[in-house]
Formats: sequence, structure tokens, C-alpha cells
Amino acid sequence: INCNGMDAQGRIAGVTTTSGLAFKIPGRVGDSPILGAGLYVDGQVGAAGSTGRGEANLYNLSSYLVVEELRRGKHPKDAGLEALRRVVSNTVEKRLLNERGQPKFGLQFYVLDAKGRYAGVSMFGTPNFAVCDESGPRHEKCTPLFD
Repeated sequence: INCNGMDAQGRIAGVTTTSGLAFKIPGRVGDSPILGAGLYVDGQVGAAGSTGRGEANLYNLSSYLVVEELRRGKHPKDAGLEALRRVVSNTVEKRLLNERGQPKFGLQFYVLDAKGRYAGVSMFGTPNFAVCDESGPRHEKCTPLFD
């Protein structure tokens, strides 16, 4: 689970948890504790975190990539979709691909930039993500890479 936030002074913070022991493979270190994989925050630029297949984040340092795309001026949605496209291009193991050659695992990114813009993006479907701002708390739909 990822949570990114901004306070009234514009300071950005982020945190990402892990599935914990219930799903731990002996010897595996998840993506959550690896800077740039499951979470990355640059207080001047933005924050990105994720849920889904941790190995995909580890291989691509995806959260770092998202924040770097923000630094280049992309909107949070476009930065997140760029990271998903990178994951797709680097997923080559046949066991991880469906019959259309797409990854057969889920991955979502939650992105907040220093301007207060945000997005949720997903590999497939439109899962909800939580938002709380001056309009109050609510759920919004992620933007999918694939329908």
C-alpha cells in the first residue's frame, strides 16, 4: 500500500508498505525497502509509489523513473504510464506474458507532483485509489495502460 501526501507548506512525503510475511518467499527482499523501486520521493519534484508485482519495480526502479519523468515536466498520469510502458518492454520471460504478449501481472503507480497534481495508473483495469484534498475524501479510478 502506498500513500503520498503534501502538507499546507507544500512539503511532500510518501510511504509504502509490503505484503509482509504472509506472502514472503524465503530470501526475497521486496521492492518496498529499495529506494527507487516501490517508493521514491524528491521533495522538490514529487512522489511515486506502487502496489503489484514488486520484481517489476526492482528490475526497472520504476518509482524513481516516475519522479524523473515528473522532473522532465510530465503530468503525473503520463509519468506513471511511462513507467508501465518501461515495465512492459522489459518483461520478456514467457511465463510472465499473456497470449497477447502483455504482462500477466498487476501493477499500479500512485503519483503526486510538487504542484499538487496527482494520478493513479494501472497495468490493467481501473482499480480505485483514495484521494483527500480541499474537496474532501473520495475514490477515483486509475488510468489503465491496457483495457
